[in-house]
Amino acid sequence: MAFSSDKKVIKNAFIVNEGKTFKGDVFVDGKTIEQIVPFGSRSSQISESDYEPIEAEGLYLLPGVIDDQVHFREPGLTYKGDIYTESRAAVAGGITSFMEMPNTNPPALTQELLEEKYKIGSQKSLANYSFYMGTSNDNLEELLKTDPTKVCGIKVFMGSSTGNMLVDNESVLEKIFANAPTLVAVHCEDEETVQANNQKFLKEYGEDAPVKIHPLIRSAEACYLSSSKAVKLAKKHNTRLHILHLSTAREMELLDKNIPLKEKRITAEVCIHHLWFSDEDYQHKGNFIKWNPAIKTKNDRDALREALLNGQIDVVATDHAPHTLEEKERVYFRAPSGGPMVQHALSAILELSKKGIISLEKVVEKMCHNPAILFRVQKRGFIRKGYFADLVLVDLNDSVAVKKENVLYKCGWSPMEGITFHSKIIKTFVNGHLAFSDGKIDESKTGERLLFDL
Repeated sequence: MAFSSDKKVIKNAFIVNEGKTFKGDVFVDGKTIEQIVPFGSRSSQISESDYEPIEAEGLYLLPGVIDDQVHFREPGLTYKGDIYTESRAAVAGGITSFMEMPNTNPPALTQELLEEKYKIGSQKSLANYSFYMGTSNDNLEELLKTDPTKVCGIKVFMGSSTGNMLVDNESVLEKIFANAPTLVAVHCEDEETVQANNQKFLKEYGEDAPVKIHPLIRSAEACYLSSSKAVKLAKKHNTRLHILHLSTAREMELLDKNIPLKEKRITAEVCIHHLWFSDEDYQHKGNFIKWNPAIKTKNDRDALREALLNGQIDVVATDHAPHTLEEKERVYFRAPSGGPMVQHALSAILELSKKGIISLEKVVEKMCHNPAILFRVQKRGFIRKGYFADLVLVDLNDSVAVKKENVLYKCGWSPMEGITFHSKIIKTFVNGHLAFSDGKIDESKTGERLLFDL
C-alpha cells in the first residue's frame, strides 16, 4: 500500500506527557501532531489506512528535548564543532531543539552578526534552533533591538569563561537588567574571587597543577557571590532572570520551592554533568570533566538533584561545549573548560531514572515541558494536537556502551566514554521528519527557527 510521505502513525507506544504515562497512538500529518489516541479508544475522524505505521510496541514516546544551553562553535571555532556536526549529534541523542550561546568568533554582539548565525542555522542545522544575543560592556544599544518573539534570550557572562565577553561594568549590568526586552540568561561566577584563587594555586603548584583544584579555583563562594548579585538585580528591576548551570548546594538558598513555573520571574538550570559527576571523578576523568562552573562535591550534586525534584531548579540542559582532544590533553592551567554532551544527555538522565533518582515523567517535565514554558516557545515541548511533531522513541530495555567509535561529535570524544547506558534512543522526529532512526541519520531536511510568545 502507498502511504502519503507526510502522514505517519506511531503505534502502541507508552506516551510520556504532562505527568502521565499511557499507551496509545500518535498521528502525525506533515510537521504537526494531528491526534493522540489512547489505547482502547478509537478516532472517528481519522482513517488509519492513510498513515504509514511506525510500530512502537514496548517503546516510550517522549516530546523532543529542548536544550537551552549549547556552544556549537560556529562561526570561527569550527575546528572544535559546527552547527551541522553538533546538531547531528543532538538529533541522535533525542534533542530536537537547541539554544546556542553567543561566544563564537566573532561573538554575536550586533543584530547583524546574530542574524548571520540564524542564516547558518537555516542552512545547516538538523535540529530546530535559536541563538542568544550576546552582551558586552559597550553594546547596550544593539542589545535593546533584540526581538523577543524571534530570539530566545540575552546572555550575560558575569564571570569570564570561553571567549572574552565578561560584563563587569556595574552601571551596564543595571541597565541590562532594567531594560532587557527578553529573558536574561546569566553565567554566574565572581571574577575577582576566581582570579584571586587562580593566582594562589598557580603560585602553589606552578604549571604542574592537578585538575582537582578546579572546584577550589572556580569555588562555591565565587558562584554564590555572583548568583546572589544576579538575583538581587532581577528582583530590583523585575527582570526575567534565568541562572544557567548551577553547581552548588548554597545557591539553592536563592531559589523558591513549589511555585508554578509560569509565575516565576527567576528560574534556574542544572546541567547533566553536575547531576552525574562529583569532584571524586577528576581523579580518572581529568580535564575531560573540566567545566565552568566546576563540578563540585557529592553534597553539591545531591543538593542539585533534590532541587530538581522540589522545583527550585526548573530545567536540565547540557552546556555542550566541545574542544579538541589535543586541547583537553594539555596541562590543567592550559586546558580549556567545557565538553560535548548533546548525544548522551537524555541517555544519562534516563539512567538516573532507572536508578530511582528521578521519575520518567519528571525527566520529560524538566527537559521538554519546562524549557518550552520558561522560554515561551511556540507549539513545542509537549505531545499535543496541533503542536510540532518533535518526538523521541526510546527503548528502556536496551543498552549501549559509549565508545569513541560511536561518538558523533566533531571533536571525537565524550566524557561519558566507558559508561554503558541501559536505555537507547531509537528514533527522533524533527517537525514530523524522521531525522534519526535505528542508528542512521536522514539529513534531507533541516530544522526550523524557534519562535516565542510574548
